[in-house]
Amino acid sequence: MAKEKEAKKIKKSNSGVNRIIKFLWISFIGGLVFVVILFNAISAGWLGFMPSFAELENPKSNLASEIYSADQVLLGKYYIENRSNIHFNELSHYLVEALVATEDARFYEHSGIDLRALARVLKGVVTGNRAGGGSTVTQQLAKNLFPREKLSKIELVSQKFKEWVIAVKLEYNYTKNEIIAMYLNTVTFGSNTFGIKTASKTYFAKLPSELNREEASMLVGMLKAPSYYNPVRNHDRALNRREVVLSQQKNYNYITEQEYDSLRQTPLDMSKYKRADHKVGLATYFREFLRGRMKEWCKNNQKADGEPYNLYRDGLKIYTTIDSRMQQYAEEAVDEHLGKDLQPAFFKHWKNKKRFPNAPFYRLTKKEKKRIMISGMKRSSRYYWMNVRNESMDSIEAAFNRPAKMSVFSWNGDIDTVMTPMDSILYYKTFLQTGVMSVEPHTGYVRAYVGGIDYYHFQYDHVTKGKRQVGSTFKPFVYASAMQEIGYSPCTEVPNVPVTFQMPDGQPAYTPKNSGDDREGEMVTLQWALANSVNYVSAFLINRVKPAKVIEVARKMGVTSDMQAVPAICLGTPSLSVYEMVGATATYPNKGVYQKPIFITRIEDKNGNVIETFNSNATDALDEVTSYKMLSLMEGVVKYGTGIRLRTKYKMRQHIAGKTGTTDNNSDGWFMGLTPDLVTGVWVGAEDRSVHFRSTHLGQGANMALPIWALYMKRVYADTTLNISQEAFEMPEGFDKDTYDCDAIKEQQEKIKSGTIEEDEFEELDL
Repeated sequence: MAKEKEAKKIKKSNSGVNRIIKFLWISFIGGLVFVVILFNAISAGWLGFMPSFAELENPKSNLASEIYSADQVLLGKYYIENRSNIHFNELSHYLVEALVATEDARFYEHSGIDLRALARVLKGVVTGNRAGGGSTVTQQLAKNLFPREKLSKIELVSQKFKEWVIAVKLEYNYTKNEIIAMYLNTVTFGSNTFGIKTASKTYFAKLPSELNREEASMLVGMLKAPSYYNPVRNHDRALNRREVVLSQQKNYNYITEQEYDSLRQTPLDMSKYKRADHKVGLATYFREFLRGRMKEWCKNNQKADGEPYNLYRDGLKIYTTIDSRMQQYAEEAVDEHLGKDLQPAFFKHWKNKKRFPNAPFYRLTKKEKKRIMISGMKRSSRYYWMNVRNESMDSIEAAFNRPAKMSVFSWNGDIDTVMTPMDSILYYKTFLQTGVMSVEPHTGYVRAYVGGIDYYHFQYDHVTKGKRQVGSTFKPFVYASAMQEIGYSPCTEVPNVPVTFQMPDGQPAYTPKNSGDDREGEMVTLQWALANSVNYVSAFLINRVKPAKVIEVARKMGVTSDMQAVPAICLGTPSLSVYEMVGATATYPNKGVYQKPIFITRIEDKNGNVIETFNSNATDALDEVTSYKMLSLMEGVVKYGTGIRLRTKYKMRQHIAGKTGTTDNNSDGWFMGLTPDLVTGVWVGAEDRSVHFRSTHLGQGANMALPIWALYMKRVYADTTLNISQEAFEMPEGFDKDTYDCDAIKEQQEKIKSGTIEEDEFEELDL
């Protein structure tokens, strides 16, 4: 009986165990089925958005568009988020080791979800003793690629499952190395810095591949809390966090104990830190000019999905014609001449406030000065925002005449001071501005572009936007017209006498004047006349070829601005841009072919696919012989004319052609310099034409603009990597080197007259 009871008890016990085992199996299998169904439901998108494979391949993120120079230097970016992508082979192995050791030690072992880490998290929740997170690098990447919105607790749980599914998909479709690179592309490092490439540049001025272990450790350490561990604002916190990352690398045998002890003592050097700012750096005016061009391009070009490109989100790579070395030399030349020489001379020129109470305005009434100042006030951002707030003019003017703390520009660095906003406007009007552009005549590639003296404080672009009277730099258009239409040559002699133009509609007759009386009344060669910028001869020539023909020639050479067909254009009354003048002048060394200056060679998408390439448009403007005649004329300007200080002061012995230009009252100073491989134009003047030097000695183009060209080209010639020719201009076939040696020709003509040699012995020359 007892045995039967015992047997029943054992049977009942076994039955209970079997039920438990059965329940556990059912629960386990049911759980697996539930998880499988849940994951499939999530993967299919039944519980909300799930990215497709195409979206995993091309996640939507804000990628900065990058601007590259012709020599592959990153000039700047356009962005909402300052982010640029890199590939795994562009990473320092120190970065990879620091990331894996700190964020996901079993990264190379799991398939997107680390079950051991999840178990550790679960245990921590139960025991209250948390020992780290459970998210893998792949899960963090999933969260970065498809960020969480504001979610309820239930939605947050669902989102977590979605991230697991995305992580598994990522592991299935990408290699471990690709996932590392993608992750480092998506993270933020503070200071408006997104992605490891931008962070390396911002904090250490390095590429990711160049980072050493302590630098890599600091950046990886910042991922936990970028602002809290920012090494610039929170130096000690960042140092402690770096030590934690180094310790993790020691724990996982990436470094030895000795290396750890040494590295943790290394000072945190942030001397190279430089926050991205489109208003500073190299080629600032060019980058802003290019922004406008690219925004227009984006409107007119569509992606595969039919949407127009977005300059700030689509990660375009814009390859420009700018050479970073030439750009640097041009900016240095501007700084050296204007900052160290011309601007100090200008301040000194106007320092006597008693004698010149309206300084730096010259010969203006108080009423005229006030009008200019009010105009300057209305163009300021302060006025704009006060006007937006509908403040009265009285309150605005009161604010502009109330002292305030401000930082103002100086060539020796910004100055913190107190002055009224109106006084600051007057202060800024005393600065001389400049526009410089350098182009390859045979390709039309713009190699350097300086739109002003400091983009942060003066944002008006004097290369493409600004137009000023060009003075005597317009005279070559007149001479070229005479060469091509009448057949004149550099050694042709014309009378240096006054020419009077009868004006229409009863206007008084117009007679241009020379700046001096040298050789007045004599017959002079065109070479001598252009070299000395003789107005009488320019008037004589335009009287022969007519203003309309000169404008026609200028149009063929790329000048598009409005010009009136009046005789006064022979003295340079048209207002043109530096861009127009340089492009037109480059026609001469290009054998009469106008190559429209261009700024971009190609545009690529974020994956490196070429979207569009660009080439300069060519136009036959002059014949080859006329072009060479003009080069011969303009070489005379440098050899013995208004540009002679290139030889005397700057000791430049290269083959150079040029033309200076100075407008009325010395308001504008110009110099156009030509070499076989590079044509560069320089303009210098103040924002207002009434602000200028009182003397031509100081205000002429040879003193204001030519030195910038000289300082720039001396640097260019000294850089042998640029390979800029210092040889003579290419001569057309059938010419010899003495063809336009006017002194030799004149000497032989005198010998013929005197009977020293017979006329048939005289070499036939093209006159």
